[in-house]
Amino acid sequence: MGSSRARIAIDAMGGDFAPDEIVAGALRAQEELGVQVLLVGDPDRVNASLKQHSASFPVEVVPSEGVIEMSEEPLLALRRKPKASINVSMDLVKQGKADAVVSAGHSGAAMAAALLRLGRIRGVDRPAIGAVLPTMVAGKSVLILDVGANVDCRPKFLDQFATMGTIYSRFVLGTEAPKVGLLNVGEEENKGNELALRAHELLKVNPNIEFIGNAEGRDVMSGHFDVVVCDGYAGNALLKFAEAIGEFIIQILREELPQGLHGKVGTALLKPNLRRIKQRIDHAEHGGALLLGVDGICIISHGSSQAPSIFNAIRLAQEAVDHQVSDQIRGCYQKVTAAAAGEL
Repeated sequence: MGSSRARIAIDAMGGDFAPDEIVAGALRAQEELGVQVLLVGDPDRVNASLKQHSASFPVEVVPSEGVIEMSEEPLLALRRKPKASINVSMDLVKQGKADAVVSAGHSGAAMAAALLRLGRIRGVDRPAIGAVLPTMVAGKSVLILDVGANVDCRPKFLDQFATMGTIYSRFVLGTEAPKVGLLNVGEEENKGNELALRAHELLKVNPNIEFIGNAEGRDVMSGHFDVVVCDGYAGNALLKFAEAIGEFIIQILREELPQGLHGKVGTALLKPNLRRIKQRIDHAEHGGALLLGVDGICIISHGSSQAPSIFNAIRLAQEAVDHQVSDQIRGCYQKVTAAAAGEL
């Protein structure tokens, strides 16, 4: 059981396999993690899923009307459907009835709803989506941000991403002194486009982070960096490619290891090792990405998420709540604002 009784609002209608897989993952989380899940969605469909999974404990269902489809423009759809599941989920956090939101629905809509309903932490210009990737060092992860919230960035956005990423890495991932890198096309300071050059200057003098320089693509998962910042365009491409490589490796192992009698015997002997490999490289094990910089905890999961991934997303939300990530970011920027006012 988890040590906290975090209340997690689950967008039960968001995702390719909603609501059945979402409900299954939420039920497992409530049972194993000790969180309280609030299933937001069409009551008839959600209750039908609950009966199918035979929940042995009470689960709260919060009614909503409609869902934001992937083909819809987020802002227009959110205004046209004020009682959509993602809107209702965010309102629960805003009203203090939930501590966090988990959604596998339209990621753009989730981010827009978080901004409209929860707002930004004062001092943060743009929230960023932070995704955790494995590294070549066992037991060590790297946080990449932004991975899709901001396709176009200003240098100060990347500087803020580094501060928020450092806080998350320290308090949630347990890294004592997170080392920050800037995604770039070379290690030298004079490499990169105008955004990279100007961001590098800001990162060097940011007192809230330990900036160790540029990170080339091959360095991201080397274990040398704990946080890597970039614009959302590059970050999203990097994330999707890393996930594809993980799936590729898993598929190769499935195809090649069972070949022949010796292969089947070997596979049986290697099962524990293979399970650990899958845990390290399968994106479903991480559950989703945290939207950093909004005034509340919001986890954005893959649209293809099934029960295990939803379970892990809820675990991620619980950790963010337990470690008061939003409060830590808010406190940091209050100090930055106060220091700036003192200088003036």
